[in-house]
Amino acid sequence: MEESYTPAQIAEQLNVSTTTLRRYEEQGLIPEVLRTDSNHRIYTKVHYQAFIAIRSLLAGYEIPLVYEAMRKIRQGNVTEALWLINHQLYRVQEEKQRVEELLTRVRQADFRTYKNRKLTDAMTIGKVAELAGVNPSAIRHWEKEGLITSTRHPVSGYRIYSVPELRKILVISSLRKTIYYIENLRELLQETRSSRSSIKESPS
Repeated sequence: MEESYTPAQIAEQLNVSTTTLRRYEEQGLIPEVLRTDSNHRIYTKVHYQAFIAIRSLLAGYEIPLVYEAMRKIRQGNVTEALWLINHQLYRVQEEKQRVEELLTRVRQADFRTYKNRKLTDAMTIGKVAELAGVNPSAIRHWEKEGLITSTRHPVSGYRIYSVPELRKILVISSLRKTIYYIENLRELLQETRSSRSSIKESPS
């Protein structure tokens, strides 16, 4: 008789909830699940391996791609699924290289100017948002998360950002859609803070 598992057994082994397993099933990511006479799910070794595959892929790929790949595998289109994953891996490597090049430029740049704009240690949120190509709301969110800091203008009370904070904003805006974001962001921000290219006031 084929080995079987209850949802609770698999959930415990994979450290997920049974609700998560049901969601994967409802999304069509695993083979059809049989039920007992009392309507309880019967997961087999094939289902267990499918759940392991889903969790493993989610550790490195975005949810839509994982779901599409698993649906193709369920349909028997394994080669197409592997091509999807391979293409995404190629894109991740491309993005990784792009980010590394950008970080090198940020570390080595003379940050007295950027995009032909003179930088100061009293830039408004509007100015740094424009320079970084992001919305001011994103900067406020990153500040709330403790990734960047600002001071307040003594008269207007507006947020004021220094050059080192702009440097961090540029790093965040470049990394937020990459694999670096969760694993390395805080470490990289610390590196930009202590980098040998930290800004010093130039002589007048």
